[in-house]
Amino acid sequence: MAIVCFFIGRDMHDNDTNSPRRRDFLKTVAVSGASVTLGLSATLPARFANAGAAPRKKLKLGFDNFAIRALGWKADRLLDYAAELEVDTILFSDLQVYEDHTDRYLRELKAKGDHLGVEIQVGTGGICPTSKRANKDYGTQEEHLRLLIRVAKALGSSVARCYLGGSDDRKGPGGIYEHIRSTAKVCKKVRTAALNAGVKIAVENHAGDMQAWELVTLIEEAGPDFVGSTTDSGNATWTLEDPIWNLEVLAPYTVCTGIRDSMVWEYEDGAMVQWTALGDGCVDMRTYMKKFAELCPDAPVQLETISGFSRAFPYLKPEFWEGYEKTRAENFAAFVALAKRGHAIEPFNPPANVDREKATQEYQKADLEKSVKYCKAVLGLGRR
Repeated sequence: MAIVCFFIGRDMHDNDTNSPRRRDFLKTVAVSGASVTLGLSATLPARFANAGAAPRKKLKLGFDNFAIRALGWKADRLLDYAAELEVDTILFSDLQVYEDHTDRYLRELKAKGDHLGVEIQVGTGGICPTSKRANKDYGTQEEHLRLLIRVAKALGSSVARCYLGGSDDRKGPGGIYEHIRSTAKVCKKVRTAALNAGVKIAVENHAGDMQAWELVTLIEEAGPDFVGSTTDSGNATWTLEDPIWNLEVLAPYTVCTGIRDSMVWEYEDGAMVQWTALGDGCVDMRTYMKKFAELCPDAPVQLETISGFSRAFPYLKPEFWEGYEKTRAENFAAFVALAKRGHAIEPFNPPANVDREKATQEYQKADLEKSVKYCKAVLGLGRR
């Protein structure tokens, strides 16, 4: 079967046998067919000046409450669990995790986190008005973001994690760019509130919605003074990206994370992706964390283990490429190389004679705890 791919923007390659280094790619990002120079060499924050030197402190280690979503725990219990795991941080990635959003309750929750020595980051779901994944529980998306910023300030979080949508947003009229513009527009409406609160809106590359350079496009359009990236290593593989490539592009903007491993393997129509606990996939996590420590030393590693199922990416079929027409050849090649390193693994499937809900809870908890142990023992993460 012949592979049919549509690659636009061959600016990443020349006729020479040696392609440009990845770092050179960061200097120019294509936006809707136009070239926007980011000038990273001139605008990198001071903390990147000594990239390559050994970090003075270990990376902070924590987890996203979504990793153990089946347990249904509220914020108070999750803080206790974070202390039990001896992690540094926790990301409350939804607004339903709280008992309420009153100032008194939030102050008490922050005080508990301070007492336990657990730093809190906050988040929510979709904020893009034109995406089907927009969370409509809190009024308009502007009102949604203002609530998120208020909660973040009350809990001492310097970030407010959110996302655009999912892979379906890549298809249809305007593709992902319609939603990028829509998300940037709503972010701009709360710029003053975010800056006054000392909170950076941290947009995630989420569920196959944006490739790394597309998220950079959104951040630059909205304003990098108050918008950054929640860099998700697992979601990178859902946009045909090698997570290490994804990190290199997003590193200058990274203030929050969602970290997990992935197993990627070839099948007859393309590649399969199954997210895993750290150490169980084919991503070179040692290299990933070494680069992370060099480029994002102040951002915490928030584990978001979502595993047990696989997803097909049939890129050998022409119809797959709707919404991916601007995929860069070098980026895709790195993803294919990742797939060649991996192998098929079985999905999570509890025995028929056990309680499925309880089995799922135990599976998620075990996956997270395994990942925490791997991060501490193998990768040397965590400050506790």
